[in-house]
Amino acid sequence: MAFSTLNSGRERGFLDGQFLIAMPGMADGNFARSVVYVCAHTGAGAMGFIINRTQPVKFADILLHLDLIDQNDAIMLPDHARNFPIQSGGPVETGRGFVLHSDDYLSDSSIPITDDISLTATLDIVRAISDGRGPARATMLLGYAGWGPGQLEAEIANNGWLNCPASEDLIFDPVLDDKYDRALALIGISPATLSPEAGHA
Repeated sequence: MAFSTLNSGRERGFLDGQFLIAMPGMADGNFARSVVYVCAHTGAGAMGFIINRTQPVKFADILLHLDLIDQNDAIMLPDHARNFPIQSGGPVETGRGFVLHSDDYLSDSSIPITDDISLTATLDIVRAISDGRGPARATMLLGYAGWGPGQLEAEIANNGWLNCPASEDLIFDPVLDDKYDRALALIGISPATLSPEAGHA
């Protein structure tokens, strides 16, 4: 599914606003031990963001790349911008940035995902975050995860993923190391007891 699908009017699929939690038998190395927040699920496919992958790029690097600041400005960035979280959102369009954020920031280009979470992928929100006018809770993700028609359903049927309602706190938590384990805990599962043959949540 292309990101542009989110921009059109659509009915929400049953996985919209859900977490996908990779099973131990996940064959695709891009998704091993991953937690994915699903933003769109329709008959045309699905798209979402991995929320527990580190990304070496810093917010200052993004601002410099977009010519929004120069090297002198980068040195003087306030803490909220210097420490703004950047994550690897998935293997598709890895050079493109997306901001998942709380609904207290909305622009003409913001796309509501749930009643509380929106997605914006334009320079406006990058500028707002840099200037301290951004949303209360947000994270930037480089790239996204996408599936074609029926692909994700087949992966779930083949025990590739567990799914459960997403937790806003977990989405925006900057601590990534144990996010996989904490996502499993949302459905009462311990990683030690999880096997590739486990059933679905």
